[in-house]
Amino acid sequence: MTASDAFTAIADPHRRHILEELRRGPKSVNEIASGLPVSRPAVSQHLKVLLDSGLVNSSSSGTKRIYALSATGFLKLNLWLDQFWSN
Repeated sequence: MTASDAFTAIADPHRRHILEELRRGPKSVNEIASGLPVSRPAVSQHLKVLLDSGLVNSSSSGTKRIYALSATGFLKLNLWLDQFWSN
């Protein structure tokens, strides 16, 4: 497994919390950080792991970066998991 592996990315509880927040809609780093007991730079590091794993996308909105879930990243996870139930 590499650092960009989706399963490694979701192993951390803070990253799972970030994914749950983004499930409710796109958010900036500050919006995400307000719901976590970690610093804004730590949230940025967690977002980098989620971006590298393909589970999150980012876009620019003025001077802010907005983060959202990546349907493609989750589809890959689902396809891998589904192989265990299709006989």
